[in-house]
Amino acid sequence: MLLLQRSKQIITSTPWISRPICTATTIHHHLLDEGDWFYASEWWGTDSPTQNTVFRSTSDRGNGVVSVVAHPCSRPIADQWKATEIWLQKRYEDIHSENLQNEHFTILGYQWRTLRFNDFTRQSTVKIMAAYRQSDPSSIFFMQQPHILAVPYLKSMISVGLATIASSNFNFMNAVHGEKPLRVLCIGHGGGSLPLFLASKIHGAIVHIVEIDPLVISTSIQAMGFPRFAMARPSGERAFSLPETMDKVFWRGTHERLFLYESDAEKFILDSENTYDLVFIDAYDGDDIFPRSLWDPNGPFLEALKTHLHPHHGTVVVNLHADADADADMEDSNANVQSNHLLSMGKYVSQVCRAYKDVLVGSESDKGGVAFKVAVPWLCNTSLVVSRGYGVGDGKLLNRDLVLETLVSKSREVKDVLNLPFSCLQYIKSGFVLAF
Repeated sequence: MLLLQRSKQIITSTPWISRPICTATTIHHHLLDEGDWFYASEWWGTDSPTQNTVFRSTSDRGNGVVSVVAHPCSRPIADQWKATEIWLQKRYEDIHSENLQNEHFTILGYQWRTLRFNDFTRQSTVKIMAAYRQSDPSSIFFMQQPHILAVPYLKSMISVGLATIASSNFNFMNAVHGEKPLRVLCIGHGGGSLPLFLASKIHGAIVHIVEIDPLVISTSIQAMGFPRFAMARPSGERAFSLPETMDKVFWRGTHERLFLYESDAEKFILDSENTYDLVFIDAYDGDDIFPRSLWDPNGPFLEALKTHLHPHHGTVVVNLHADADADADMEDSNANVQSNHLLSMGKYVSQVCRAYKDVLVGSESDKGGVAFKVAVPWLCNTSLVVSRGYGVGDGKLLNRDLVLETLVSKSREVKDVLNLPFSCLQYIKSGFVLAF
């Protein structure tokens, strides 16, 4: 009930601007990459005189002030909204086939929404659509647009993660078509754009999401259009036994494969009985700090992750903040950092990379184990990738050119089969370094 009350507050405080974004996932054509840097001023909100805060509350889990700021969209233009309204009507009729009276929908508009910690740390940017049923105009529903990844580091994580798993001893194409499961773990939720993207594009993806802060979870649902039905209890049961009607209309075939858990990542992985094919880690707090517990080579988290990562093709992708001098070891300073159990990623990326590689694959490059990192274009971020079953292994000694050549080849297949609105190549080739 509290969730619904807060949603109404968000709705009533939001001015809907009838400026023209690409229609929802319903229209099957080549998608415009609205996360391209060309549109950054729009989704970044830097040229918007009409941006406003639609959510603001204080976290008790170390994230400080959690807020959501809305920016107007320029696409899709209002003339294109009718096609999506018809799609919503047809989806509703499919679910309520026994109801002879058609339900009509009206789209209010589209917005970019940005989740921030402490008003400066940008955690997530998503696009939402707002619509209501004409039979109940007071009921307004938000739908996050799952094909849009506005922030470049997310496209980097997706590109390197999917190209790597496709290069491993895993039938990625079968997973895309829903013929076999791809078990994914996402540590860190934000607005939920990465897990939603995966579940909507890969029909066999079963995505578990772990988020320590209940305020972040509720914010993603209330203000950023993430499906409410995804919420799960520690037992694995759904928090809500049945999806709401609009969850089914918006997310049929997607929300059933999303499981959003409120939990500490270390506790979750220690208690888990699952084996994961692909793991994404993007976990920063309100001070923009990556917890040492998630990279400590002698800690329980990495040891547990090692146990729950598929032994033949398990792949981990980690988002790390970095700067131009990030690749230098800082052994002398590390003792002080360890005493705080936290790590500022601007200076110590190499240590984190080494910890993940040593614990998860060790020195097994002759068996297909590989670790590499790439620089995220336009941002001071690094995507670290560790994989246990890289396809070019087979007893050969892996080298940079061989790994990169395979990644580039598979990235083209990934883009084509998923109809991605962006090319994976620039994210794979940007500052590629093989870790030894």
